[in-house]
Amino acid sequence: MPRAAELRSGKGHRDENFPVASHLIHPRHRGTILAFYNFVRVADDIADHAALSEADKLALLDQLEGSLLGRDDKDREGVVLRARLQERNLTPRHAQDLLTAFRMDVTKLRYQDWNDLIGYCTYSAMPVGRFVLDVHGESRTTWPANDALCAALQIINHLQDCGADYRNLNRVYVPLDALDRAGAAVEAFGAARATPALRACLCELAARTEGLLRESAAFSGQIKDVRLAMEVAVIQSAAERLTGMLKARDPLSEPVHLGKAGFAGIGLIGLAKGVVHRLRRKGAASPAPQDV
Repeated sequence: MPRAAELRSGKGHRDENFPVASHLIHPRHRGTILAFYNFVRVADDIADHAALSEADKLALLDQLEGSLLGRDDKDREGVVLRARLQERNLTPRHAQDLLTAFRMDVTKLRYQDWNDLIGYCTYSAMPVGRFVLDVHGESRTTWPANDALCAALQIINHLQDCGADYRNLNRVYVPLDALDRAGAAVEAFGAARATPALRACLCELAARTEGLLRESAAFSGQIKDVRLAMEVAVIQSAAERLTGMLKARDPLSEPVHLGKAGFAGIGLIGLAKGVVHRLRRKGAASPAPQDV
């Protein structure tokens, strides 16, 4: 059986839709976050590999977890992340949760309703933000807002890539009950252009995702680390822009991604919002002036 590293797609952290350990993050944290990313990236590549059987994918994910937990040293990504976690006294739980999501990707091709999809996000998305927060020593009181933002990012990705996921992997993350309400069929994802029914379904899900983003709007203001707070503010603004694009564009026939210039502009807006959140938080924490 091949080692995990032999199955890498070549995709790196700079190719992702949202920042991964950008230079806003303090250098003392970036190495640990990138080790986590590399572990997750290779697991994702295993789950999406076109030539592997279901059994081989599951066996390789188990082997990767073995290297993470110290049962062996077969996969470098697991060994490196294990060492980083030990240095920082961090739990492997978040990485293991993501492995659960990748096993779901191998074995579960359809989602029944919104709650079913959010259940998937509990393993596929929320642990990423929780890990980054733990790396920075942030309070776990930030987790509810983190979870809302991470779920939104995951669903945005699903809506952006709904056609490719169906055509290439026979995966449909769009809940079946949402398709039924709109009168759309699963097979519509294979077309070059979305039907009106499918567009209505995707717009409904984009609107529900906007609800998650309203829940996460105060997230950056809850974070003590200024650099991480600014990164979260940028991601929040980008996610808000993308949900608007998903309501206006057909992801089967039109690009629903932010280019470098677009992301730079959204990033500036996000940074400005992040500064405002921090000033409001500082003002709320300041004691009221005393009468003299």
